[in-house]
Amino acid sequence: MDENTRIFEENRTHLRAVAYRLLGSVHEADDAVQETWLRLERSDTSGVDNLPAWLTTVVSRICLDQLRSRTARREDLDAEPDDGVAELPPDPATEAEHADAVGRALMVVLDTLGPAERLAFCLHDLFGMSFDEISPLLGRSSTACRQLASRARRRVRGQSDDVEVDRTRQHQVVEAFMQASREGEFDRLLELLHPDAVVCADAAAAAMGTPSSISGKQAVAEFFSGKAKAARLATLDGYAAATWSHRGDLKVVFAFTVEDGLVREIEFLADVADLDVGASRPIR
Repeated sequence: MDENTRIFEENRTHLRAVAYRLLGSVHEADDAVQETWLRLERSDTSGVDNLPAWLTTVVSRICLDQLRSRTARREDLDAEPDDGVAELPPDPATEAEHADAVGRALMVVLDTLGPAERLAFCLHDLFGMSFDEISPLLGRSSTACRQLASRARRRVRGQSDDVEVDRTRQHQVVEAFMQASREGEFDRLLELLHPDAVVCADAAAAAMGTPSSISGKQAVAEFFSGKAKAARLATLDGYAAATWSHRGDLKVVFAFTVEDGLVREIEFLADVADLDVGASRPIR
């Protein structure tokens, strides 16, 4: 048995646990692990310093692709993982902390989350990955990943009474922000922005001229005031977003993180090929 095979087999149980938590299906989890093995066989890993971490990244990306490609299909929540799939961290304190996060109840909640939220929460809270490690998987900043996980965590812990209420409020805030942006209502923008508001951009958006980072609600309001003339409202992973298109081609998606009724982060995403963007409509 070569070294790559040995390391893969040593980590198979962990990879299946990650895949099951992300997908909610034993069969799909097994398929994702098998695809991870195939990618390992096809890849040159001579420059990989941490192969277990590399394997976790690969299986997570495979699962994210599957989550994003789902349409109306829902998983059989009665299917429990077989031996090893629900393996928890060995530390007893950690086991106690996550004792309620291994059954069907968690899977029901996870099934209400968008793909990005689900991945950020599972990888960080259940498997201990840092947001800096999760960031490249989602193509979002570590701050945005932290907010995605925080939003998911509130639902898992019952701090949000109803997912649809949360989404409705998020839609209201984003629409009000985009209206204020288009109309140049600077004071209204300030009212809608979190004190620690930030704007960031993925590499593709930065290459198009978007600032890679803007911090503070004053600076963010100045950047958006009088803008959004050609933007349209849309959805991203089921949550309110905005888009900008050129000659009918989608160019940029504005992803919003809303916290306590205020816009905490706006991320410009120009690498749009794999984003789950819903139909757009004008800003009224």
